[in-house]
Amino acid sequence: MKVNLMHGAGGEVMGELLSVITKFENNNAGGIGLESLDDGAVIPVGDQKIVFTTDSHVVHPIFFPGGDIGRIAVSGTVNDLAMMGGRPIALSCAMVIQEGFDVADLERIVASMDAALGEVGASIVTGDTKVLERGSLDGIVINTAGIGVANHVVRDSGLLPGDVIISSGTLGDHGLAIMAHREGFDLGEQIRSDVAPLWGMVEKALAAGDIHAMKDPTRGGFANAINEMASKAGVHVEIDEEALPIRTSVRSAAAMLGIDPLEVANEGKTIMGVAADDAEAVLRALRSHKYGKDAAIIGRVTEGSGVVMKTKIGGERFIEAPIGDPVPRVC
Repeated sequence: MKVNLMHGAGGEVMGELLSVITKFENNNAGGIGLESLDDGAVIPVGDQKIVFTTDSHVVHPIFFPGGDIGRIAVSGTVNDLAMMGGRPIALSCAMVIQEGFDVADLERIVASMDAALGEVGASIVTGDTKVLERGSLDGIVINTAGIGVANHVVRDSGLLPGDVIISSGTLGDHGLAIMAHREGFDLGEQIRSDVAPLWGMVEKALAAGDIHAMKDPTRGGFANAINEMASKAGVHVEIDEEALPIRTSVRSAAAMLGIDPLEVANEGKTIMGVAADDAEAVLRALRSHKYGKDAAIIGRVTEGSGVVMKTKIGGERFIEAPIGDPVPRVC
């Protein structure tokens, strides 16, 4: 087998690569480790639960409607911590920069990262920089790792029969914004990336009710995230198509490009499994935050397996994990 771009796009094909590069016998520091393939690891230190995660970012183009590679680098790591209930505290930043990269663009990226950090009260506390010769990579690659503290750890495998599925907002925004921008479509402000650091919103939701599972639908989109959650928990999920929050502009662009908006990355959303009795309280908490104003209850969890969508015309269709994200280099 040779590595190809699809191996990095999320979905089923990426699983083939992960099965090779996660064969570490030393994979757990006493809590939740690499074997779980969750959004991060949990390391118990005394009475504290430390959440730890890392991510590399190769988005193209580096500036796009609604964000840039710097905002994604901070938000992606903050959100992985938040999905496990971790309050973000400190991040590292490693940059690999191509010779000839514009310093003004680098300053813009750093300022964007700092603004995102400020939204959640986290800091970049250490880092590394490498410069490679011209032509060795496409501009800049950024790696961020982060640590946080969790009072209550949430897993992506925690769905229970009877739970309600909530999306914190509209789906498909980031992937379609990137794709439309790449294709040169002049859509003005109609489609913008949703990239955002979500801890403030997640913190409100955690305080409002019993959240059994969370996952941010990045590479592979909602379809990949909800299938991972259902498969890990060994449950069946029913999604209501009419309840799915998808912007009209995103639906139109997706149809024009031949892309399913449920299969493209989001960078500022979470999918939650919530105890039914707490669903309305959690929904109100999400909607009270600027990044959760479009939150919606979109489905429920039952006994069984697989993910099925109840369609607008009264039928059913399976939502399957995509083979790979149709928009490469999206984060």
